Amino acid sequence: MTLWNRIEQFFKHRCMRFAEDHFGRRVLNPRDVDWSRVRRVLIIRQQDQLGDFLLSTPAIRAVRNRFPAAHIGIVVKDYFAGTMLNSPFVDERLVFCRKGRDWTAGKFLSLWKRLYKKWDFAIVLSSESHSLTSDLLALLSGARWILGSARSPYGGCRRNFMYNLLAPDSAPSSHQSARNLDIVRIIGAGSDGLHESIHVTAGEKDAILLRFPELYGGTRQVVGFHIGANKKENRWPLARFAELREMLHRAGLKGPVVFWGPAEKNLGLEFLRLVKRPVHAVEPVDLREQAVHFALCDAVVCNDTGVMHLCASVGTPLVAVFGPTDPEFWKPAGGSFIALRSRDRKTESVSAVEVRKALFQILGKNRRWK
Repeated sequence: MTLWNRIEQFFKHRCMRFAEDHFGRRVLNPRDVDWSRVRRVLIIRQQDQLGDFLLSTPAIRAVRNRFPAAHIGIVVKDYFAGTMLNSPFVDERLVFCRKGRDWTAGKFLSLWKRLYKKWDFAIVLSSESHSLTSDLLALLSGARWILGSARSPYGGCRRNFMYNLLAPDSAPSSHQSARNLDIVRIIGAGSDGLHESIHVTAGEKDAILLRFPELYGGTRQVVGFHIGANKKENRWPLARFAELREMLHRAGLKGPVVFWGPAEKNLGLEFLRLVKRPVHAVEPVDLREQAVHFALCDAVVCNDTGVMHLCASVGTPLVAVFGPTDPEFWKPAGGSFIALRSRDRKTESVSAVEVRKALFQILGKNRRWK
């Protein structure tokens, strides 16, 4: 750390300690809160990426179970705000632009009008990172009660002083969905499991079926490949995907539907040059439409990335190849979602034979498997 960074950190810590000493909220016991007064609940989870957000959906579901009649809003990043469309657990989406250049006066005013002093209770969900922006949004909400995790107080501070309800830090060895749930459990919010969930409609599925009649439907099972990942070390080699496609052909399965991300055009073209058998390539779509495509597949093979959680959230079985990340804590929860990881933690060390075996295992549980 440079001298300037040390000076900067010193003043940041002093400022935050001053704020804690003079403006810190008194910590309450949840038993002393009159929960009958809670009519509007705001959930804040705008600080993380797609996968982290979807891993928090069991906690969002638990909040709805705890406050079935309340109006529940969620602050969510713009690029995955569509995942909360048609959700029975959320009544209102407050969209937060992830890039400064995307903000306009209209977007800012819309967020301000729907946020400022409009809420009774705010919940800051954070399983890993602690965001000052999230905390400030909670304060701006005007919520009388703010709940957040006790983990990761700001440098120089003794506690997360912007909250007056503190959830004890759960064990780092817990699954990420469980860590989110631990925050809301202290207010009596329970869930029916750790499964991630978003909701696509029959109308959305019908629209995709009309546009891609050759891809879905019929009696033969449909396998999806999502070949992309933002982190290169998380990508299973394209040659392995091509090898797996050959194995599916020999097994008599329908040619896979292949997806990649908007910034992965070259990756997609490389795969199409490499594969020897026909595949059905779908041009990159937004996350909402991608979720509908996944919902129409019988199983998906993918990498450890956000779309893995998108697929799991619509309930489609999957096989995910993991590299550096430990699947024990980050794999979607549930027996229909299989994670494969080699001892050396390198994706290239996972063979196509291993993936085929796992894929046939989950396809075998599907009633259409022949």
